[in-house]
Amino acid sequence: MPAFKLTIAYDGAGFVGWQRQASGDSIQGLLEDALALLDGREVAVVGAGRTDAGVHAIGQVASVTLERDIDAPTVVRAVNARLPPTIRVTDAEAVPAAFHARFDPTSKTYRYRIWNAEVMSPFERAYAWHVPAPTLDERAMDEAARVLEGRHDFAAFQAAGADTTGTERTIRSSRITRIASLITYEIGGDGFLRHMVRTIVGTLVDVGRGRVAPSVMADVLASRDRALAGRTAPPEGLFLVRVDYDYN
Repeated sequence: MPAFKLTIAYDGAGFVGWQRQASGDSIQGLLEDALALLDGREVAVVGAGRTDAGVHAIGQVASVTLERDIDAPTVVRAVNARLPPTIRVTDAEAVPAAFHARFDPTSKTYRYRIWNAEVMSPFERAYAWHVPAPTLDERAMDEAARVLEGRHDFAAFQAAGADTTGTERTIRSSRITRIASLITYEIGGDGFLRHMVRTIVGTLVDVGRGRVAPSVMADVLASRDRALAGRTAPPEGLFLVRVDYDYN
């Protein structure tokens, strides 16, 4: 039974998120339906992460096992022919049967895009958070972002009411860059809590607006109190960029 690692890109607008749900179109559900037609049976697809409704992906990863004797390039062509144009399998790779997309990642990278100008570009409105004037201080935001690098308890940045028991994560990189009106936040680490990246972004925007000092990030981390962090940034600016693995 061939096993495959699928790399998937999708525009998250209009979907209920990655995970199959009782109602509404999900990325996982549409992939499973397409693969079921290809394999002639029900197929289970396991994703590296459960992106929320409206969140996009450039490099989501999923694992799947098929019964049909088929090669990776054929999987890409056949599945894409059965998917809507807003979802694409960009690569398929034969992997060991034990490969598991959810449990095996060594790191994930997310990117969040902020459009910081009075007028929102119509070409960016579905892929960035519009934060109009005043101009955000990206240097202060970057200073605050770098505080998150290393191993910390991120309980203050997870969704309110989340039932995750372990909230410590290691962040290898947390950086802000700016080109003209576009501010980009990129963060990579060994794992992320629900809404963690979006809540960090909300806090960084408060720093950029001068509402709080960059040093507040360390205080929020130490508090473990969600009420002290910023708002949860909207989903349309968030992209799952890459999932890394170490396997033979």
